[in-house]
Amino acid sequence: MPFNSYYLDPAGQLHQDLSEAQMTAILEAAEGALWVDIGDTTQEDAEFLSRVFKFHPLSVEDCIETRINNPKVDDFTDYLFMVFHGINYASEANIIQTTELDLFLGSNYLVSNHNIFLHSVSVISRLVALDGRPLRKGVEFFAYTLVDALVNNILPAVDQLGDRADAIEDIIFQSPHPSTLEAILHLKRSSLRLRRAMMPQREVLNRLSRGEFAGISEESTIYFRDIFDDMGRIESFIDNLRDRTDAILATYMSAVANQQNETMKTLSFVAAIFLPLSLLAGIYGMNFEVMPELKYRYGYFIVLGIMITAAGGVVWWFWARRWVAAGRRRLEKFVPSAVDPERLVNYVGHVTRLNYVYNFTNDLLSSDARHSTAPARGSERLPEGASEPPSRRAAPGVSEPPAES
Repeated sequence: MPFNSYYLDPAGQLHQDLSEAQMTAILEAAEGALWVDIGDTTQEDAEFLSRVFKFHPLSVEDCIETRINNPKVDDFTDYLFMVFHGINYASEANIIQTTELDLFLGSNYLVSNHNIFLHSVSVISRLVALDGRPLRKGVEFFAYTLVDALVNNILPAVDQLGDRADAIEDIIFQSPHPSTLEAILHLKRSSLRLRRAMMPQREVLNRLSRGEFAGISEESTIYFRDIFDDMGRIESFIDNLRDRTDAILATYMSAVANQQNETMKTLSFVAAIFLPLSLLAGIYGMNFEVMPELKYRYGYFIVLGIMITAAGGVVWWFWARRWVAAGRRRLEKFVPSAVDPERLVNYVGHVTRLNYVYNFTNDLLSSDARHSTAPARGSERLPEGASEPPSRRAAPGVSEPPAES
């Protein structure tokens, strides 16, 4: 039962390859941070988990069975049992395969279990073996580190599926092949399998980020909320890939039908050309004794000319009815970003002028509004005991004009 064990004591010193007695003492002391990583779990490993950590038989059974369990989180009061899904990069199947990572999160320990090699766990294990730094913030943050690495390793597979979709689209537009349909169906099944695995996993992360469990502190819920957001983006990518696969499948069926129509059109075109030729050949191939044209010196050349003319007429008629695309105008190559620089400069200048006029007009309207709401100077009332401003009093020696009647 090979497994890796790491313990960071309260003094910050890292210990590796611990014995069962040492693990038991660490669990009783409830100090430091202990990580035990088990790969390729056997029945002996299950007995070890039950004997040392006293895990529930149902959770231990989930670790040793070959069937992949759905993502979930179970609260056993003393610890949390969580199941997450990652990508099985060791699989060589045409359809993407997922694998599970089981986590037992206790007060001062984290036990991880996986039956398939996981690059994310391997990288974290090397970092821990180096100086134990990932364990310094406690087992809750270390559980976040493992799950975050597992979720981030899903993106390369999603990008690979996107590249595969690009390649299939290129083949469809060039020359659809029966093998293309098989590739499309494999891509569709991969996207559906990813979606079935990621949807419940997003719900598990949502529960961990809401502070629903006592084993997850409020400080740690923020980090799990970050993984929850990442899962939302991944799920969005998967949904886009699924919709794109449906569109590719419809495009393939349309391309195949169009190819069949083109084939039937070509065969019909050839048959239509030879139809009048067969008619003339059939007429003059009859074994009648009295056929004046057969004795005519230039009859063969005349019939041959009629055949050529008839064939050319059929070709011209097909072309005039636009049943033949030869010689027709085709659309040129389109580059969306190939815009005339002068046009860009003019557009930016136009928009700038519009914004300037808009802001200037708004300033004028705001100024007029302020002046219109201000009281008239002649209607202002003076406070009691206040004298009239000098500008409104008549100058010395000058009488005010009489009031208009």
